[in-house]
Amino acid sequence: MATLLDFRRRIRSVKNTQQITRAMKFVAAARLRRAQDKLLAARPYAQLMARVLRSIMARIENPQHPLLERRPEQRVLVLVLSGDRGLCGAFNANVIRRTVQFLRERREKTLELIPIGKKGRDALRKQNWKFVAEYINVTTRVELAQAKEAAAQVIERYAAAEVDAVYLIYNEFKTVLTQKLVIEKLLPIDTERRESEAAETPMPEGSGRDDQAAGAAAAPLVDYLYEQPPAEILARLLPRYVETRVFGAMLESSAAEHAARMTAMDSATHNAIELIDQLTLHMNKVRQAAITKEIIEVVSGAAWSG
Repeated sequence: MATLLDFRRRIRSVKNTQQITRAMKFVAAARLRRAQDKLLAARPYAQLMARVLRSIMARIENPQHPLLERRPEQRVLVLVLSGDRGLCGAFNANVIRRTVQFLRERREKTLELIPIGKKGRDALRKQNWKFVAEYINVTTRVELAQAKEAAAQVIERYAAAEVDAVYLIYNEFKTVLTQKLVIEKLLPIDTERRESEAAETPMPEGSGRDDQAAGAAAAPLVDYLYEQPPAEILARLLPRYVETRVFGAMLESSAAEHAARMTAMDSATHNAIELIDQLTLHMNKVRQAAITKEIIEVVSGAAWSG
């Protein structure tokens, strides 16, 4: 049977864990705020980029570019965005599970992966999937240079006809408590679909984006004035568009990871409080039983001596 000393040690250990989880929750909350700010700043840029591309492609009778070329999907490249660290609930497990399912559904095709995040890389490496490249330690603080490097790999392989389609798998940030697992076709580019999806993507609470989304979805096609020929502008904007999409997915995944970690640490802190209360109750019962036993022994000894 556990002694009072055992209970005190256990309570002290749980209190130390509680302090750690509370600190991790505050750290995740601070990082989430920074990630949200970046995400809010990047979303309008991606929407306007898609609108400009739609306008240019509408003015070109038959737009030609390697990133617009459609081929039968025999060789597929998948970018998998996961976290670099754990302690974020089912965030990484959901991405890895859906990625494996996606790959097994296309097992008859030639499959290649670019994992972005240590957890996804380690899990998929154990299953012997083929990697083209890998990027780790990039989700804590997402930078545009990292997205450009990953996008350059994708653009180069698709333009050289080494792959026929490129997909993104990541967690999209909805709210602090909600993340949506997304499988998005990155290449070949379909700007009309992407622009409408971007317009319908909800922003975090309090951002006032519902009105903006409604206006963006109903906005007519703008006829811009171009100094250069539309075909030349299209050739320069398409790679930039791919970079923007990869960067946006990395920002979404980063914000969703910090939100999941903050929620998990908050739950762990509350569980620690409940466990401390239960241990304290049991400790008090054991102490009360020990005191009662001592009183009975004293009374019995006094009665025996009398």
